[in-house]
Amino acid sequence: MPTSASPTAVSATAFSPKPASTTGPSSAAPVVVRTSAGAVRGTRLGGVTEFLGVPYAQPPVGPLRFASPRPPQPWTAVRDATTRGAQFCQPGVPGSAEDALSANVWTPDEGGSLPVLVYVHGGAWQVGAGSLANYDGALLAAEGGLVVVTFNYRLGPFGFGFHEELADVDTGLHANWGLQDQMALLHWVRDNAPAFGGDPGNVTLVGTSAGGASAHQLALLPQTKVLVRRVVEISAAHVRAPQLSMTAPHARASAERLADRLGTTVPGLRQAPASVLLAAWNELGQNRPAHSGREFRGPVLDGTTMPGYDHDSPPPDMPVMSVHTRNEGTFFTVPGMSVLTPTPPPATFLRLRGVVRDILRALADDVSEYDVQDCLQVYRDAAALGAFAHDPATVWSEVYGDALLRHRVVRLAERHVRIGRSPLYAMEFTHPTRVPGVGAPHEATSKFLFGTHATPANIDMFGDGPLERRVGTTLRQLVASFATTGHPSCADGPAWPALDEHGHGSLVLGGPDLAVVGRVERSERLRFWDRPGLAPWPTPHHARPRAAMTPAERVPAGAPPPLTDRRNR
Repeated sequence: MPTSASPTAVSATAFSPKPASTTGPSSAAPVVVRTSAGAVRGTRLGGVTEFLGVPYAQPPVGPLRFASPRPPQPWTAVRDATTRGAQFCQPGVPGSAEDALSANVWTPDEGGSLPVLVYVHGGAWQVGAGSLANYDGALLAAEGGLVVVTFNYRLGPFGFGFHEELADVDTGLHANWGLQDQMALLHWVRDNAPAFGGDPGNVTLVGTSAGGASAHQLALLPQTKVLVRRVVEISAAHVRAPQLSMTAPHARASAERLADRLGTTVPGLRQAPASVLLAAWNELGQNRPAHSGREFRGPVLDGTTMPGYDHDSPPPDMPVMSVHTRNEGTFFTVPGMSVLTPTPPPATFLRLRGVVRDILRALADDVSEYDVQDCLQVYRDAAALGAFAHDPATVWSEVYGDALLRHRVVRLAERHVRIGRSPLYAMEFTHPTRVPGVGAPHEATSKFLFGTHATPANIDMFGDGPLERRVGTTLRQLVASFATTGHPSCADGPAWPALDEHGHGSLVLGGPDLAVVGRVERSERLRFWDRPGLAPWPTPHHARPRAAMTPAERVPAGAPPPLTDRRNR
C-alpha cells in the first residue's frame, strides 16, 4: 500500500529464522512417506525434503473434463516423487497437459508438526503452474520452519467457465473447475499434512495475482475457510465483471459458441482434443469488446463456488496480509515482461489517449472523452509532481496497474479495517529491478518470497546483491512469522502493526531503507478510480445489494461524481 513512510524506532519481537542451508551435502537421500492414496518417495537434500508431482486429484480427462475433482486413485507400490509434474494445458508451453493436477511439498522435518504454507500461483487464470522453478519452496521451508505446498490447477476454458449442461453428476456443480481444484487441494492438505510433518490445523494460504484473488475467495467459502487459518493476498486480481470475469450469461453463451465452432454440443466439448479446444477458445476470446471478461476470464458467479464478488462480500474472518507492488503495471505493459502484455506501450500522448480510453471501457460500458481527459490529467499531474516519469509509456503503466490491481487491493484492505473483525497487515513492495523503467513490478514478490531472484533466469533482472538478500530474507521472515503466529515480525526491521482506520501501519519493503512503517497515501490517482460507474464501490457486507440501492446510496460521502453526471457539466 503506498505510504508516506518514516522509520519507526520501535523494535519488533523478531522472528527467529531457521538455518538457511539448502545446499548442504552434495548427496541426496531418499525419503518415503505415506499419503492417503499411497506411499511416495522424495529426496532429502540440505536439510529439506522435497516431494514433487504428487497427485492430489484424478486426471481431469475424458468424462472428468468439466467435472468436479475426484480423489486420486490409490496406488500400491512406492511412487516416485522426485520429478516435477507437467504444467496444466496452456498456450505456448510444450508438454503442458490436462493430466497435471499435482502438488509439490517441501518439509524440513517429516516427523514434526509445523505450520503449513499453501501457495496459489497466478497467471490470469490462463497460464502458469505451481511446478515452475520460480516457486521452489526449499529455501522458504528451511528458513521459515514451514511445510510449503505448491500445486497446479485447471486453467483457461478447462478451469473457468459456466454452463448447466456441464453439471457434475455427483456434485451438481457446473462452473469454475479450477477453483474447485483449489478447494480439493486444501482438503488434500488437511488429510495429508501430517505425513509431511505439517499441522493441518495451522494452514496459511498465500497467492499472487489470480492466485491472490483465489486465496481471498477460498478464505470466504464455507467449504474451505474452516481449512485455513490465515491468508496472504499478494497483488490480488480481485474478481469483477466486466473487466476480469464473464457474467454467467456471457459464459454460457461462450461455451455454446465454442461448441458451435467445433461442431459439437456443450457436453460434447469433453471429447474434443485439448489442443483444438484451447486454440478455438483463444481465437474466440480475441474479439470481445462488447462482452464481459474483457481483460481476463476468471471465476464466474455461480452461487456456490463463487457466491459473490469480493466488493460485495464480507472480508475474510481471519488475519490477512495484503500486499501490492509499487509498479504493478509494468509487468503487463513493458514488452517481454509477460506473455499477457495487452498492447504495445504508447510512444506518443495521442496513442496514450487511445489506450487509456480502452482501459476505461474495459471497466465500464459508458465512457466519454471527458472521462479519458480527466484520467490523463490526474496521472500527468502526478508525473509533474515527481511520482513517476512523464513519458507516455510510464504514464500508461501507472494507469494500467492502478485500474487492474492497485485500486481494488488498497480499497478492499481499507474496507477490511472498517468492517472486518480480524487484523489486516498492509504492505507495499518497492524493491526495484535492475531494468530501467520497470521499478517493482507485479510478480516481483514471488522471486523474493521463494528466494529465486538469484537463479540464472532471474538474476539479471532482480539481482543478488547484499540488499536483495536482505529484502528476500525479510520478506520470508515476515510471511513465515505470520504463518506461524498470525503476527508478522522480522529480525532486521521495525515492528509492523495492523493497519488502523486512519491508514497508519502500512509497511514499505524494499530499497536502501529496507523496511519502514508509515501511513497509507491518500492519492488522487486512486480517487479517480472510485467514481461510481467506473468501478464498484465496496459496500458493507450488511448493506443491501448494489442493484437495490438508489444512485445516491451507492456513492460514499466525499466520492467523485459518477461518470454520467460529469458528462453534462
